[in-house]
Amino acid sequence: MSRFSLWRQHEARATATWPVVVAVFAMALLAALGNLLLPESSALHVSTYTVTLLGKYLCYAMLALAVDVVWGYCGILSLGHGVFFALGGYAMGMYLMRQIGDRGVYGNALLPDFMVFLNWKELPWYWLGMDHFWFALLMVMLIPGGLAFLFGWLAFRSRVTGVYLSIMTQALTYAFMLSFFRNEMGFGGNNGLTDFKDLLGFNLQADTTRVVLLLLSAVLLIIALWLSQAILRSRFGKVIIAIRDGEARARFLGYQTERYKVWLFVYSAVVAAVAGALYVPQVGIINPGEFAPINSIEIVIWVAVGGRGTLVGAVIGALLINYAKTRFTALLPDAWLFALGGLFVLVTLFLPKGLVGLTAQLRATTGKLSSYSLGQRSEP
Repeated sequence: MSRFSLWRQHEARATATWPVVVAVFAMALLAALGNLLLPESSALHVSTYTVTLLGKYLCYAMLALAVDVVWGYCGILSLGHGVFFALGGYAMGMYLMRQIGDRGVYGNALLPDFMVFLNWKELPWYWLGMDHFWFALLMVMLIPGGLAFLFGWLAFRSRVTGVYLSIMTQALTYAFMLSFFRNEMGFGGNNGLTDFKDLLGFNLQADTTRVVLLLLSAVLLIIALWLSQAILRSRFGKVIIAIRDGEARARFLGYQTERYKVWLFVYSAVVAAVAGALYVPQVGIINPGEFAPINSIEIVIWVAVGGRGTLVGAVIGALLINYAKTRFTALLPDAWLFALGGLFVLVTLFLPKGLVGLTAQLRATTGKLSSYSLGQRSEP
């Protein structure tokens, strides 16, 4: 493929991004205005439940974007990104728990309720500093990013690829799930962290706080999408794509491929962690169930349905599938997982480039038909 063709593809994808960006921000803004300005008696009123649901969808879209960065552009099929999402959520949850203070059930100003119930005598060392928002934000990025760096450096330096890497990431998330279920870990055990009161002094149950979190989720999703596109269109991104298409050839040309893969993996983990940190104050709970392997597999399905290697497709896939999940789990709770698995099989067989790829194919077909019809008309 020529450089001109690649440039045209990049420009087409960048152009296709703007409608999605506008749609995401417009959806969040209209939902915010419908919740705050319109009375509940109005047909256009947006309930607080819907606002929270939209915020959760946007967090999932950012998580899918993080997976598409490494899978679609570097060929790293990660089945463990739920770890980074959950760790970011736990870091934010720890901060929110420290903000409860003596308003908990047991009235202990220092220890969270679950620690009092389990007869903890003092706050664990890894909870220290989590009562400061800036420190919690630092931990949101530092802990998942550090784990991604350590795992990626060991795996990529050993040249673990393909299905073996996917199995290792799946084992990682399963190990974290089992660990966080244990009460002695100090993260709430099976129940996790919940009963949050406020964030930076703002009541988390207030409509205005929910709306601000929704708009913040939309803005950060757009920033993550723009930043990911900028990275992948840079020289660094071109090397990443070269590694995906032929790592041995890229290594032969002198590139230290493991370093590129490690830093992209770390960036992806930080994006997933930020999504988790946004997710927790909106849903009001974080527990070990977020580490479940099935969650990480679902993320891959979102990306595949939307369109792997497009970024925009990951966002679209996450929004559509989670909306469908909300609707159909109420109507067909026992059949939803079978429907999701069947959808993944159908997309893999008939839509390998996802919904975004189907749109591009239809445009190409329409263009060819138009050119053919014009050619027929121009004949004498």
